[in-house]
Amino acid sequence: MKKKWYKKKRWYLLAFAAIYICMMIYHQYKPLPEGIAYRSDVREAENVKFYRDLTTTANGDRTLDHQIFDRVYEMIEEAEDFIVIDMFMMDGRVSEDKGFPDLSGELMDRLIQKKQMNTDMPIIFITDPFNTGYGSYEGAWLEPMKEAGIDVVLTNLEPLRDPTPLYSSAWRMGPMYLGQSGTGWIMNPFVDGGPKMTVRSYLALANVKANHRKAVITEQHAMVMSANAHNESGFHSNVAYEVSGPIIGDMLKAEEAVAKMSGYQESFPTFYSENTVSENGLDVTYTTEGETLSQVLNAIGETESGDEIWLAMFYLSEPNIVEALTDAANKGVNVSMILDPNETAFGNKKTGLPNRPVVNELNENTEELINVRWYNVDIEQYHPKMMYVKTSDKGIIVSGSANFTMRNLKNYNLENNLTITGPLSEEVMVDTEQYFNQLWNNEGAEYTVPLEEFQDSLSFWQRGIYWMQKTLKLTTY
Repeated sequence: MKKKWYKKKRWYLLAFAAIYICMMIYHQYKPLPEGIAYRSDVREAENVKFYRDLTTTANGDRTLDHQIFDRVYEMIEEAEDFIVIDMFMMDGRVSEDKGFPDLSGELMDRLIQKKQMNTDMPIIFITDPFNTGYGSYEGAWLEPMKEAGIDVVLTNLEPLRDPTPLYSSAWRMGPMYLGQSGTGWIMNPFVDGGPKMTVRSYLALANVKANHRKAVITEQHAMVMSANAHNESGFHSNVAYEVSGPIIGDMLKAEEAVAKMSGYQESFPTFYSENTVSENGLDVTYTTEGETLSQVLNAIGETESGDEIWLAMFYLSEPNIVEALTDAANKGVNVSMILDPNETAFGNKKTGLPNRPVVNELNENTEELINVRWYNVDIEQYHPKMMYVKTSDKGIIVSGSANFTMRNLKNYNLENNLTITGPLSEEVMVDTEQYFNQLWNNEGAEYTVPLEEFQDSLSFWQRGIYWMQKTLKLTTY
């Protein structure tokens, strides 16, 4: 006797496959929450300043020439009306005490002290579930701030699109409903000896999405940076830009969208600034998530033969940007890049992905017209995410939290960046160009090393893994 159609196992498999595919497509293209993927109007900048952290190692001796968090602490002290911080990492645990600066503890203490002295001042701290082991434990640097009256907002990542659709679609069909909290029993993947994590937290972690933003905002100044308040990242080299004026209101609007998406119900600080005419000729635009990609491509697209493009980058792999850099080099633009060799992450050895395969691709497609130097890393990372375009009459800077990868620039992660445009004679343009020249020419220290220092070690398998990861969207970058 023939089985009825609903008793055939094939039907169940087809139904499962159909649901899986529909879920995968939807969560790749679903509408984003209001205020996510935001682009401000072009604002006249009242003031723009450049800061950088540089770490060098010579003969086993490490030298830190760091500026960013010193300025953050000053901004907290100077604030009178409100403080809003969005910080991806806020964790002071380290696998081994190597003299890391206590960025998490110092920032926590400064904010608590500020709140205690100004009990009515709104202080909002937005951060990523990374700092709670994705729900496995309480954030040791977050709970004291809560107890002091600071509003700590843990970002809800679920409304974001899925950067690893093959995995996330299966996760959404069951494991996500099990939650993440509970008594952990699996080793912490981020720090040796850290709090144990649950299996469910590991499953959530595997979605590889994050609130990767890094911003400090007060009524007087705002800073967008590549640096995290994370002790084990304390040796990283980073960059930051500080702005003031009407753009602060745009930054607050973008942060309010993340807070509301994550269930924050309180009123958000407001900012009032007169649109006075800037005398320095600098314009600034604030972008988040995928809106930054068009800023990068437009800036590259404006270049002509003889112009210059400089990149300072931790991860470079976004296909449209790689193609645009290739086209620019082939039409005579001088393209120079200082890249991290992707040797380590969280103290673990890496395989050079994605930067080394991308450099190979660029060299092949431009007949080695693109100039590359690697930052001379030890245990730290070269962590900036910055591009500087120098044309005949102006400079364009794009800098912030977003690596130049699909995950960071295609509306998967939460990211934030500034685009700064203006005369080459302005101090911020001069300082940025000087930064690149100092590192490229090793002025004062051996900051960078030639391409051959790391590129010779690239294997056929590394290129193959890179191709597979890019094709199947199974990357951690």
